[in-house]
Amino acid sequence: MPVPEPASATPPAPPVRLAALLAREELGLRLLAGSAEVSLHWVHTSEMADPYPYLLGGELLMTAGVQLTDPARYVERVVEAGAAALGFGVTPVYDTVPAALVEACERLGLPLIEVPPRTPFTAVARALWRLMAEARLHELRRVSEAQQSLATAAARPAPVPAVLGALASRLGGRAVLFGPGGTESAAAGRPVPPEAARALADLAGVVGPRPGGPASASGDGGGLRLAAYALGGGDGLTLGVATERREPGDHTIAGVAVVLLSLLTAPHRGADVTARDTALVRLLLGADPAEAAGALGPGPWTVVHARGGDGTPFAAAALAAALGTPLADPGPPVRLLLPSGTAVAAQPGWTLGVSAPAGPDALPAADAQAARALRRAEATRAPLVRHRAQGLAGLVDPAEAAAHARVVLAPLSPVQAETLRTWLSLHGSWDRTAVALDIHRNTVRQRIARIAALLERDLDDPDVRMELWFALGAGSGTDSGPGPGTGTGARG
Repeated sequence: MPVPEPASATPPAPPVRLAALLAREELGLRLLAGSAEVSLHWVHTSEMADPYPYLLGGELLMTAGVQLTDPARYVERVVEAGAAALGFGVTPVYDTVPAALVEACERLGLPLIEVPPRTPFTAVARALWRLMAEARLHELRRVSEAQQSLATAAARPAPVPAVLGALASRLGGRAVLFGPGGTESAAAGRPVPPEAARALADLAGVVGPRPGGPASASGDGGGLRLAAYALGGGDGLTLGVATERREPGDHTIAGVAVVLLSLLTAPHRGADVTARDTALVRLLLGADPAEAAGALGPGPWTVVHARGGDGTPFAAAALAAALGTPLADPGPPVRLLLPSGTAVAAQPGWTLGVSAPAGPDALPAADAQAARALRRAEATRAPLVRHRAQGLAGLVDPAEAAAHARVVLAPLSPVQAETLRTWLSLHGSWDRTAVALDIHRNTVRQRIARIAALLERDLDDPDVRMELWFALGAGSGTDSGPGPGTGTGARG
């Protein structure tokens, strides 16, 4: 069995397309079925008759067919486990790839590659790791160059069109700035089909300043990949992006553009937002909260303390834009003030502490709550911790909980999420989970270790277990049922 990867603060390497592996001539690989455009996350070798219990999803599964008796059933199980592709080594068991295996892979859409006798499976794995390292380096260089390009564009005489043009050029698509009513204020890049333009405008309408609205959204339309981001100026401006495909780093590059456009359009904000900015400055300089209450409004307001980011000067502003507020102190730690109705979800690369909602006169207490919540988040290595004065009675609304659950559980495949749900519902019992999922208990241990690494959480921490349990319930859109530690033993 493969050894589970240890938890690390370093993001995992980006996946590599099968086509890139096939292009390595020294390996001599040949595609026999399926598409070469699938993404590979790792390599796993198995000669088990049924490899399903040992797969995590996204693998290039390598086998010589030692126990291959029913090719059709074998391929079905590999597809059910979520493997990305199958590599079949010819000799010493088979002189050629069995025709029944090729037919099954073609029928179920599983890419199948032939591995020649001269190529060890370890050479294929080593080539994939090298390609992943090269992809990570390429991504970092691409993001760095895009940041410089966008910053240069922001310094030009007409900065907003220049930033849109630089963004469209870097992403190889079209960038559109939508006004509060969904009208196209400015655009740059290659034209898109009318269907894609309508879909992008609709997607831009999903994000924005309304209470609980998401800071970003993505989708497809007119054969293009679409994304929309709410600007942080509070004017209802939205950035829309349409590209032929998504590349690693695209979201980061778009985030830099969002920060710059938010700053560039800030002078056009309403007088009420300017008054709120002034009130926040006065509060941070030690003024009596009662003096700023009139400008801030009745509230309630939420205070957020944050640590993290990518180390760039735009990090704090990018976080403020993502959370939908212009009221930010760059810190450290970064401190933000969010108006009533603004949802707070975990943000990649950040650790957040969130206060309970408070009126203007209670903001100092809320600031202390956020500071304590941030310390708790750092101690437990959780991406977000909220101040809970009343325990379960203070839980967030379902929409906000679902948004948080999507972020927390994003690294997990459906198979991994179901394994985690079952394991938690059975109080961490390896044997009972193995029986419930019809897999070996060692496979349960392997999957849970992999899940802990992907989530970067300590699953022995009861607070982490409880948060994940509620995230699984909120993410499914159904009642999560009895949680871990309730003594029911029911599956979630």
